[in-house]
Amino acid sequence: MVPAFNHLIRSSANDSEIYRFQQQSWPACAEGDHSSQWRLRLVFTAAVEADVLGLFSHLPIAAVACLQRQQPLLGVELLLTAAPAAPQLDALRQIVALEWLLLQPTDVLPVLTTPGLLVMDMDSTAIQIECIDELAAAAGVGAEVAAVTERAMQGELDFEQSLRARVAKLKGADTAIIAQLCERLPLSPGLASMIAELQQYGWRTAVASGGFTPFVNHLKQLLALDAAYANELVLQDGKFMGEVTGKVVDAEFKAAVVTECAARWQIADGQKVAIGDGANDIPMISRADFGLAYHAKPKLAAVADANIYHLGLQVLPFFLQARG
Repeated sequence: MVPAFNHLIRSSANDSEIYRFQQQSWPACAEGDHSSQWRLRLVFTAAVEADVLGLFSHLPIAAVACLQRQQPLLGVELLLTAAPAAPQLDALRQIVALEWLLLQPTDVLPVLTTPGLLVMDMDSTAIQIECIDELAAAAGVGAEVAAVTERAMQGELDFEQSLRARVAKLKGADTAIIAQLCERLPLSPGLASMIAELQQYGWRTAVASGGFTPFVNHLKQLLALDAAYANELVLQDGKFMGEVTGKVVDAEFKAAVVTECAARWQIADGQKVAIGDGANDIPMISRADFGLAYHAKPKLAAVADANIYHLGLQVLPFFLQARG
């Protein structure tokens, strides 16, 4: 269900449209109705609407636009007369159920209502788990594999070496654990509704993962994704052989997916979006026109164009520009 604003009221005054909250008011504008101004996008749950609006009096607001999306969140874009001061941004950070994106006058967002490309990482981004860790737990080698996974995500280990080392520990395990994990694969909050909204506007969607093909293919079928890339496990006689075959899907491979998919589907400049959570996603989000970090490790969060720290993937459409 798409929520409505309860406290931000739109009305007419002196032949112009305004938004009101308690004793305050601001001119109303349409999304994208700006010219070389600072902008602040706020995305939040209905439960904290009044808390968020209460911060407006401390911001240099020139006009307010409400962002209409097919997601269970509220969104506004504030046109500002100047860049917000550090204490004003610190106040935003205190509201956990709020995500925000500060845009400089020259920043241009990808357009939601024009076909584009979204490439996603899978583990801890599209889904809430690391598949290798879950497979390892089922195979009885969970703790030792999880430690290697975390070091790889922090950028402390070479990805391919760590991948092969972790997969080797699965040797001899029953392949039935793959289907069992697919059946209970926990999607990240907001994934399905976010993908559906993008697809409505003709976006192409893909997952590029350092994980494994059974899981990306499951996601591809479940969400009608256009493409899925991951590592192929060697399985024989119902057992893991402790190896992967073919080219390893590492950080550079994932970055190449952005370029190759954009060329294949003739995606316009400025319309390539990527999202991930770990250090090995840095080349991928850097290759995109707009790179998002989702509940990310510090190295990725520091270089991303935008961050989603607390809420789900349904925030993503609010960080894209809609046009009528």
